[in-house]
Amino acid sequence: MRTRDEQKELAIRQKAIEMIAKEGLDGFGVNKLAKAAGVSPATIYIYYKDREDLILSLGQQVSEHMLEVSLKDFDPAMPFDEGLRIQWINRAAYFMQYPMEVEFIEHLRYSHYHQKIAGAVTQKFKEAMGTFIKNAIGRKELIPLPFEVYWSLAFAPLYQLIKFHNQGFSMEKDHFSLTNEYMMQALQLVLKALKP
Repeated sequence: MRTRDEQKELAIRQKAIEMIAKEGLDGFGVNKLAKAAGVSPATIYIYYKDREDLILSLGQQVSEHMLEVSLKDFDPAMPFDEGLRIQWINRAAYFMQYPMEVEFIEHLRYSHYHQKIAGAVTQKFKEAMGTFIKNAIGRKELIPLPFEVYWSLAFAPLYQLIKFHNQGFSMEKDHFSLTNEYMMQALQLVLKALKP
């Protein structure tokens, strides 16, 4: 049996994430990945059973990384303003530092893999967010809303600013770069909308 090589495994993971992020799942295959990663197809099977195992494993790893970054310095008991501010900063940092992971996850989100990956990873996130929202409503810092309405109001403005940043322009500006000032201005309006 061949031994595991951490460098080869890392190259396989990075190249697979990059390929799926850029080309989607349809054209993604083990032979194509092996060629791009500079390894033989047999080498990939040392680390993963098959294509599905590889995709699910990568989806799990990337989702856990996104969760880890999103919850950095966050405590569900903190005041609503502070907790949402930390989440915005963390999410913006993740989207800007790991654009390939973001694109990779987007492709999985609209595939049959999403449900298989989401269960275990999202439980910790649901618990943290559920407690955070419940605490904020209990302290009268947040109006009670259906989760989907809350999520849309709380995060869609941030994601739109990130989209403008990623494309490098907006409908009004030939060059747009997301600054802390823009982000905090949008956050203050979101907080105003969500408070009783």
